[in-house]
This record gives sequence, structure tokens and C-alpha cells, in this order.
Amino acid sequence: MKSILLVGLGRFGRHVARKLNDLDHEVMAIDCSEERVNEVLPFVTNAQIGDSTNEEFLSSLGIDNYDACIVAIGDNFQNSLETTSLLKELGARKVIARAASGVQEKFLLRNGADEVVYPEKQLAAWTAIRCTSEDILDYIELDDDYSILELTVPDDWHGKTVAELDIRRKYGITVLGVRVNGKLNMDVAHDTVLEKEFPILVLGQQKAVQKCFRL
Repeated sequence: MKSILLVGLGRFGRHVARKLNDLDHEVMAIDCSEERVNEVLPFVTNAQIGDSTNEEFLSSLGIDNYDACIVAIGDNFQNSLETTSLLKELGARKVIARAASGVQEKFLLRNGADEVVYPEKQLAAWTAIRCTSEDILDYIELDDDYSILELTVPDDWHGKTVAELDIRRKYGITVLGVRVNGKLNMDVAHDTVLEKEFPILVLGQQKAVQKCFRL
């Protein structure tokens, strides 16, 4: 369990609050809107109404006590930038900030953000990849070259073992896991048999994955 400070409770912030609650983390949520604060009360440990660009207010929260601070402000980039900078000045261990453009991402990193999430860019990439094939069930881009994809097992792979297919040597792709009845099994061995009804999780260069699965 970790202690998280969540700043900004718009749509994105509320989704983050719900997910952190599902993961059983302790969350302190803040926003300048009383209505937004009230909406997340069922999903957070504590919440306060306040201005995150006010150094005195932020300081009163004991910033250095949190494992991570998430700046989810989406409607005012100036406030997001100031909040990110203040959090770092006040001793935040880790600051994760939301960006809506590449330019914002650069400014946030220069002003104290340890990591930047870019939801629109990430969703656009996921949508573009997902729509290229019905066999792609999920997609995570690790960097410009490598990705992790969840895919359905090709017909000609059904009933064969990982060793028989030898896709790591042929394509440079690693089978990380198999989803059996909704649960991901990461214990993949050479004798693991792949079946059409059980999707697989693979890691590899995007071009190699495209070639291997004919995407």
C-alpha cells in the first residue's frame, strides 16, 4: 500500500482516484472545486478543497510524506506547471504530471516532473494499433521500438508448444504469458502449449510483431 497525493479531480483525476482505490492505496485528493471533491470522497482516504498553486496550502499537506504525487490538472496548464514545480520544491519524492501535448510534456519535465503521462497520445497510439487487426486485444508501447501486445493465437499455432514454434529465434519475439479463463499466467515454458481460445502476451519490436502475426 502506498500513500498518494492526487491533485486535480476532473474526469482524468476521478478515474485515477477510482483505480487507486481499487488497488487499495491511500489517497489524499485535492481540488479547488467543492463539487469535484465531494464526488471522489467515496474513493479516497481523505480530500481537501484548496488551491494547489498556493505554497502555504501545499506545505500544510506534508508533501514529503507521500510516496508519489500525481498532478492530474487538465484545464489549466499554468496551474499544472506551478503545482508540479512547487511539489518538487516542497520535497516530493516523485511527481507524475499529466500533459495534453508534446510541448507541455517538455515543460513539465523541465520544471520538476519525474514522469509525464500523455493520455491523448497514448490513447491515440492504442486506438491506431488496435484497429489494424481484430487479433490485437491490448497494447502497451514501451518505447519507440518495443511493445507488449496481447493477441489471439494464430490458427496455425494452435496445439503447438512454444519450443515447436521457436518464434524467439525466428522473429526475436518473446511469449510472456497466456491468459487462461481471464487470468494471466506468466509461467511460460518451452513445453507450454498454445491454444486458440487463450490469448497470449508477447514482447518484441513492433516491426517484428507485425511480420510474425501478419498485422
